[in-house]
Amino acid sequence: MATTIDDIRALRIADYDYDLPDERIAKHPLAEREQCKLIYYKGGKIEERRFWEVPSLLPEGSTLIYNNTRVINARLRFRKETGSTIEIFCLEPVLPRDYEQIFQTTGHCVWQCLVGNSKRWKQGSLTQAVTIEGREVTLAATRGEQRGNAWEIAFDWDGGQNGEQITFADVLDAIGEIPIPPYLNRGTEASDSTDYQTVYSHIDGSVAAPTAGLHFTDEVLAECDRRGITRREITLHVGAGTFQPVKSEHIGDHPMHYEFISVERQVIEDILHATGPIIAVGTTSVRTLESLYYIGQILESNSEADEEALTVTQWMPYTTPCEISTARALQNIIDYLDRHHADTYMGSTQLMIAPGFEYRIVSGMITNFHQPQSTLLLLVAAFVGNNQWRGIYGYAMAHDFRFLSYGDAQLLLR
Repeated sequence: MATTIDDIRALRIADYDYDLPDERIAKHPLAEREQCKLIYYKGGKIEERRFWEVPSLLPEGSTLIYNNTRVINARLRFRKETGSTIEIFCLEPVLPRDYEQIFQTTGHCVWQCLVGNSKRWKQGSLTQAVTIEGREVTLAATRGEQRGNAWEIAFDWDGGQNGEQITFADVLDAIGEIPIPPYLNRGTEASDSTDYQTVYSHIDGSVAAPTAGLHFTDEVLAECDRRGITRREITLHVGAGTFQPVKSEHIGDHPMHYEFISVERQVIEDILHATGPIIAVGTTSVRTLESLYYIGQILESNSEADEEALTVTQWMPYTTPCEISTARALQNIIDYLDRHHADTYMGSTQLMIAPGFEYRIVSGMITNFHQPQSTLLLLVAAFVGNNQWRGIYGYAMAHDFRFLSYGDAQLLLR
């Protein structure tokens, strides 16, 4: 296993490849989500189960932590008078920067966006008439500064015929589309509005679903409660970078994207005092939870670090000596929140988890089957062991499992 930063940066993404025929990519979920197949992996052994069995397979005293983010209708289409269609894909808020605030803005806001067919948008604003609750509203999009492959887009809209206050959330609900993954190779359908949301999603902000949670139903969650499994929520707003392929030969040349995370003080306390294993639902929950250790480590040497200083950067786990316990790191965050009279930690993470990473908080995870040569596959390989992931994926391929966002699931335990 890689042990130094140089070893890890030199990992070849081609070594995390496998053949995935298009027919094995699930284009839609099963009608009954909890009936999907499940690989139960524990102690190096593989069993085939069904997802509804998860509550009985979790170790006694487990704490199940899942991502409550909700996918927004982030894809907007504007048609020019020439007939050209310009697609604007909202990535993250710029003005205001806070997710909750930007959805409640009326009249004006700015987002960082991807722009499709941008060569056809030479100058001026794009406009479109939108009907919101029977009222005619005019939405305008104006292109600003370009940053990398994204643009700052200012959105302006009026209050409707009678001057009513219309929020940007109202605008997205009326004109936007759910941005399903590009590898589904199909357009968005009406069913995706429900299918591409977890049953526990309620914090708007993601442009992609935390798909491991798509298999849960209210009945499965209720069974977790009956078995005494603690359930807690965190928030990581999934960015478009989740679809970004690794184009470099070595992972050291691949830039990870930053994502917003939010964890309540009570959840951190529950993790600190948990007597059983912490089970993360999805790679977004894994990255959020493992980022907490490094936030606590920053606070160990700088108890008054500002928001920028508390950002977990891509290579931090591999370059910073881990000199404190996990319990100490978590307590540092709790103390920090107490000093600032806050009940929620909010920040961002760029964390890359790859073979050679030492898991500090997560003892098990529920996840889907990920794309070849992806950072998500690297995360799984780091958890089960660098050579074990092939056995799991090979079993799934040989036993007719369905892959990617709408596909089947895995429960991975140490």
